[in-house]
Amino acid sequence: MAAKDFPPGNTREPVLKPVPILALRPTQMTVGMREVNARRKHWRDQGSARKRGAFLEKHLIPVILGPGKKHFIIDHHHMALALHKEGLKKLYVTVVADLSLLDAETFWFVLDQKSWMHPFDAKGMRRSARAIPKSVERMEDDPFRSLAGELRRFGGYAKDTTPFSEFLWADFLRRRIKKKLVEKNFTRALEHSLKLAKEREASYLPGWCGPVDL
Repeated sequence: MAAKDFPPGNTREPVLKPVPILALRPTQMTVGMREVNARRKHWRDQGSARKRGAFLEKHLIPVILGPGKKHFIIDHHHMALALHKEGLKKLYVTVVADLSLLDAETFWFVLDQKSWMHPFDAKGMRRSARAIPKSVERMEDDPFRSLAGELRRFGGYAKDTTPFSEFLWADFLRRRIKKKLVEKNFTRALEHSLKLAKEREASYLPGWCGPVDL
């Protein structure tokens, strides 16, 4: 989900007081650890404190205020985890919606209806909201999410505003490529993914840019 693509009418208010990273609550169960590591490198490449400060100002974490005024991330999970691993303690956030008056059950129902959550595990199986980790450091690695991200960067499909579009591609690839291949020979798995991405059976996926003649 792209942070700029939230429905109109939601007030996005920057929070000037930084929020501890480990207090940020995920709304998804997995990340692609290769993606996290790439963001760690990008952070280190910023170099100076001035550049890093400017980077953080441009990459506010979009959150929903939930029960107990807790901050639930709805985008940039990979970046939040990467910066935590790089030693940062706090991040600035921007509030997309305040649902703090809702009880927990209604809160998760609303998030689900608005596609603000993705409760699928590293096997692509849907789980209950209770199974979603309570901190970014406890999210699982899904190598197919990394593969889907790399596939987009290599032109396998176009960037799309559909919520969790990379996870939809990850699930498509998961059913066609062995996990062992992704873990042992990522380059070969990517080559295979590029071929699969052009096939007709992938035409339902967001950002598909395969053959025109269906």
